[in-house]
Amino acid sequence: MSADSVRLDRWLWAARFFKTRRLALEAVQGGKVEVHGGRAKPSRAVRVGDRLTITKGEQRFEVVVQDLAEQRGPARVAETLYEETEESRERRQREAEQRRLSAAAAPRPDHRPDRRERRRLSQLKKGR
Repeated sequence: MSADSVRLDRWLWAARFFKTRRLALEAVQGGKVEVHGGRAKPSRAVRVGDRLTITKGEQRFEVVVQDLAEQRGPARVAETLYEETEESRERRQREAEQRRLSAAAAPRPDHRPDRRERRRLSQLKKGR
């Protein structure tokens, strides 16, 4: 690998998509990271201009590599390493709004169960 490229797992860690290099490595091996639409290995060289698709839980990021880094630095520096596409940003905002609305529509009790209610719930679950 030359100075104009960095290992994929190192770049993901430096760009703060994952807390540890180990998590970045496992995400790449698990198929959660794609480079130009195809699966990649953790040792794949990332270059400026590469298009990455990163899936973290329910969120999916589509980013274009703007700069390279092998070391993890401050969050402000990490933000300059990539640029998220406009479609990706809009989709993530829509999905977040849908999750918020579905959580608001879910039934919630108005209070925590007291001792008597907990006993009744326990008996109900045990089938008595």
